[in-house]
Amino acid sequence: MSVAQENDLVLLIGPRGKRFMIRLRAGASQHTHKGVIQHDALIGQPLGRQVRSHLGEPFLALEPSTHDLMMNVRRHTQIIYPKEAGYILLKMNLYNGRQVIEAGSGSGALALALARAVMPEGRIYSYESRPDMQRNAIRNLQRVGLSEYVEFKSRDIGEGFDETDVDALFLDVRSPWDYLEQSRRALRGGGFFGALVPTTNQVSNLVAGLERHRFGYIEVEELLLRPYKPVPERLRPADTMVGHTGYLIFARKIELEEIADEASPPQSDEASPDDAPTEGITP
Repeated sequence: MSVAQENDLVLLIGPRGKRFMIRLRAGASQHTHKGVIQHDALIGQPLGRQVRSHLGEPFLALEPSTHDLMMNVRRHTQIIYPKEAGYILLKMNLYNGRQVIEAGSGSGALALALARAVMPEGRIYSYESRPDMQRNAIRNLQRVGLSEYVEFKSRDIGEGFDETDVDALFLDVRSPWDYLEQSRRALRGGGFFGALVPTTNQVSNLVAGLERHRFGYIEVEELLLRPYKPVPERLRPADTMVGHTGYLIFARKIELEEIADEASPPQSDEASPDDAPTEGITP
């Protein structure tokens, strides 16, 4: 059972789903549109329960998820959404002990997810050329207690990266195709490359650049998330959804001078092999 302690971040969900992310402080209080909640009523008590404001209104007190933390960062720019971040962690094979470069830092939302994946023995190297953006990202990581796993660097990545032989590298910059040689030098052989861009012409430029710079197994994907209203009597899609937020491009650093055709996934209008039942498993 998770018990709330002083300095913990706690998610309060009030009537009609209104959310408050608070850091518990002895003697402090959270003022809401439905009354005041005393922090002392939460400290030392188990989470996953209902608490009431001084007006008697019910709130759920929960441990925040990585999704909650990402969506709660103080942002100066658009963030990489959790629907992409979770997929990035899987596609780039990130786990405890991995060494990862990201550029740029943005508001630190992706760095937060990356740090949680590779901690406690891994390391994130986050490059950002805009000092104001980097300061905000550092504050966001400090706020959730993850700054010790992220090394922030103020640098135009056109000058290259300090690190070599890293396991993965992710670019969230305007023209990622301009930094592929720098990316190759930083990645280990077979290392994971990823990027996110918002438009199709950027995808075309990046894919062409990846081919020129001898990256293999190039993939282009888009993720759409469609939530539903969780009401049993009238289950239906929500009125709004997080639609297009960007195109994801993944590739691997290949050491061969020439990449065989089979180094890239098959491109066909026919069903993908991934759609077929796994061999040995009865559907």
